[in-house]
Amino acid sequence: VQLQASGGGLVQAGGSLRLSCAASGITISGKATQWYRQAPGSQRELVGSISRRGDIVCSDRVKGRCSISRDNYQNTVYLQMNNLKPEDTAVYYCHFDGYSAWGQGTLVTVSS
Repeated sequence: VQLQASGGGLVQAGGSLRLSCAASGITISGKATQWYRQAPGSQRELVGSISRRGDIVCSDRVKGRCSISRDNYQNTVYLQMNNLKPEDTAVYYCHFDGYSAWGQGTLVTVSS
């Protein structure tokens, strides 16, 4: 299983980014998926998740600014983050239930 996260970059506060997580070695259809992030010097934290049937839950820190979707044809999961804040700066990772793979993540840097 390989996970390729992309879409990160440098963005000004208030901006938006859409992160992608392309999976190979598994079929994402019907699999619960989570997005995590890890800021420098901090523990990895859950950003949000999409359940097997498509229910989306975002953490309190990003609620209202976060949306998760998946494209089964592209075998890719997306994290849309809006109204980004400097405290959103972190490496973002995707993870699928039942698999140990994390991938290298994608770095998001939000400038004030």
